[in-house]
This record gives sequence, structure tokens and C-alpha cells, in this order.
Amino acid sequence: MSTSHSRMLLATATLAGVLGLAACAAGPGSSPAPTSSASSTGDISGAAPPDGRVIGTGTVLDVAGDAQLCLGAVAESYPPQCTGIPLDGWTWEGVDGSETSGDTQWGTYAVYGTFDGDRYTVTDPPIMLALYDPIRPEDPAGGVDGTSSEADLARIQDELASSLGREALSLWIERGYVWVNVVWDDGTLQDALDAEYGDDVVIVTSALREID
Repeated sequence: MSTSHSRMLLATATLAGVLGLAACAAGPGSSPAPTSSASSTGDISGAAPPDGRVIGTGTVLDVAGDAQLCLGAVAESYPPQCTGIPLDGWTWEGVDGSETSGDTQWGTYAVYGTFDGDRYTVTDPPIMLALYDPIRPEDPAGGVDGTSSEADLARIQDELASSLGREALSLWIERGYVWVNVVWDDGTLQDALDAEYGDDVVIVTSALREID
């Protein structure tokens, strides 16, 4: 399975590792559980890619005509390096704000497209991030802070860092929750983590946002 495909299928492919914690991990308020070292290579069906167009913001990295959209970390090299979602239909024609070094061209953009779970197909001209004014997303916590202890949140964060690995674009503690940002989750991963740790403990957000 390709890196991009495994990232897209995070809602399903990582469930084997996440649910593997269930037999040994205690819920918040219980004694710390061992950190799982399970890999995210399971193949559990159930997740579905978004139905319509989505928008993703990040670095477009084009190496010798092989373009990808990087939603996570980007190595601060020159040229930069990252592993992202393959981009179909990408063109630099009429697109400002890029840099070039050798056979590599890159820039940061808001990219409209469709996502089939493996590849991202561009549907509209991209917007330079410097000019992009996104709509503020709704707070998935509904403005309510979580009630889990810092010790439990730190333990859960460590467990998820081990079980999800690079499938988690970012993972942090804020406002009484563990937050996990992934490429795309249709709710399957959120449901699994709710079942594992209880409601209102872990919040999963998707880097790709549906717009249709």
C-alpha cells in the first residue's frame, strides 16, 4: 500500500492498531496502560472518501512533473521535501507564488479538487495561501472544554503517537482534549477512538474539508 493511500485510509487502515489497544488500555481515570507498538497496516473496510469537492491547504511539491499536495510536515531543506497526496491535473500555468530549484518547483496553496482515497484531482485554479481567506470552521468541541486529566491526556497522546505514527499529520493536547489531525476521516476513526477512550476525550479533524 502506498504512503498516500495508507494516509487516506487512516479511518480504516489504522483501526487495527488503534483497536488493538482496547484489550490492554484503560480508559481515562484508570491506571496507565502499556503503549501499543502496533503498525497501521490493517485493512478494515468501512471508511469512504468524500463524495464531492474538497479543499486542502499545504505545499504543492512538483519534482520533475510528479506533483503532490503535502498536508503535513515539510522538511526545511532546499528544495523542501515531503510526502503527500499525488496530484492529477496540476499545472503551474498562470499560478504565481512558486519557487524553483533544479527540477523541483513548489509553493503553498489552497487546492480545490476531488479525492478518491488515493489521488487528488484538481478541479479549480489554486489560490496562494497568502491570498486565501478561509471560512472559520466550527469548533468540533462545541465550545466546551474537556474534563480529562492532563496525565490521562498525555498517556493517550503517547499511545496514539505510537499506534498512528505518521498517519497523524499532527497530534496535540489542548482545551482538555487530545486532538488528532489526519488527511481524511469519515467518522470511522472518531467512532473507534470514542469506543476506546470514551466520548469527548479525543477529537479527530480532517485536513481535507468538504465544500460541496
